[in-house]
Amino acid sequence: MLTALIAGIALYYLQVYAYYDEIAPADANVQMVSLTGGDAELVAFDNFQAIDSNSSPLRYRACYDMPASLAMLTETYQIVDGAEPRVAPGWFDCFDAEQIGADLQSGIAVGFLGQKDVKYGIDRIVAVYPDGRAYAWHQINACGEVVFDGNPAPEGCPPPPESTR
Repeated sequence: MLTALIAGIALYYLQVYAYYDEIAPADANVQMVSLTGGDAELVAFDNFQAIDSNSSPLRYRACYDMPASLAMLTETYQIVDGAEPRVAPGWFDCFDAEQIGADLQSGIAVGFLGQKDVKYGIDRIVAVYPDGRAYAWHQINACGEVVFDGNPAPEGCPPPPESTR
């Protein structure tokens, strides 16, 4: 019984705490993809908090403030339909995926493409609110969905790396 309890506690710790690293604001890479050139551009931000993990490209979460107006952002950067934030560990309390997702669906927040193919098949998505609050996470893109299921890359997708074949 004691062994099972210790194993359970260890498993919980490994899933919720062990593999996450905090990202310092000095190491932040806050970008959004331009409507005109299609390239990711650095954007201004304040109050940055983020976590990431080497164990999965989907574990990235960030919270920050953007001084640019939402109107300017919608005229300058690519909007993403179907953005669905992933749940963050409970201790990273600035990121509430359920609320962000509901606000994206209702139109309170707007989803933008922050960076295409952070890793093959994974995009960084940024949700921005009218008051400047912004939240970012990684999400599987259309190419990744197909390739990660073991199928060949569809037309228009870059060739997948050897590790996914």
